[in-house]
Amino acid sequence: MTPSIITRGLEVRFGDTVALAGLDLEVQAGSSLAVIGPNGSGKSTLLGALAGTLPASLGEAHVTGAGPALVLQSTDVDRSLPITVRDTVSLARYPKVGLFKRFGPNDRRAVEEALERLAVADLAGRQFHELSGGQRQRVLVAQGLAQDTDVLLLDEPVNGLDVVSRAVILDVVDAEIAAGRTVVITTHNLDDARRCDQVLLLDTAPIAVGPPDEVLTEHHLRQAFGGHFIRIGDELILDDPHHSH
Repeated sequence: MTPSIITRGLEVRFGDTVALAGLDLEVQAGSSLAVIGPNGSGKSTLLGALAGTLPASLGEAHVTGAGPALVLQSTDVDRSLPITVRDTVSLARYPKVGLFKRFGPNDRRAVEEALERLAVADLAGRQFHELSGGQRQRVLVAQGLAQDTDVLLLDEPVNGLDVVSRAVILDVVDAEIAAGRTVVITTHNLDDARRCDQVLLLDTAPIAVGPPDEVLTEHHLRQAFGGHFIRIGDELILDDPHHSH
């Protein structure tokens, strides 16, 4: 198999603060990686480094093919910003088309298919700021799909969402992997992490990386989270006050 993502000695600093350190990682094409760790452990920093929006202070990060699609968590939107759902998803096509060129059939098809797959086609004419949090997150994932790249980077895409939005997004993630794309997803949910082929457990530096059963052990979780998890029978549940589950 061919690696789609490779990092070697990757370190990212913000001034004197080390946000991510010493990361050696390979993610095979057509596979999935869950990145899990406490708040401030470097998960979002890793996605930024892979997307090229954050420079490496040391080492390197290499992603094959065209630039990956980075999908951030939905946030509050300025209500004075007049942008529809279709406009929001269409923004994904401008890096390929150019800001002042007209969309071709492939561009329009990519936008419409993404709207359909995330079940927001009926909202296409609505203002983005009018949507619920779950709807906004689905629109942002649709934007990532419309970019039509080989690597999809998702920053906690289902955290705190309604049941419908969560199911739609997770089904799309499964479909992308089945289609041969590489997906990296940050999460605080152990069950979501277990869905992936590999798990990277971070606390600024990597604690463990490998198959879920080898990484998500009580020993490793204690290293990363300390006492911020609860054991119920054989199940471990994260108890991070910064996130809802």
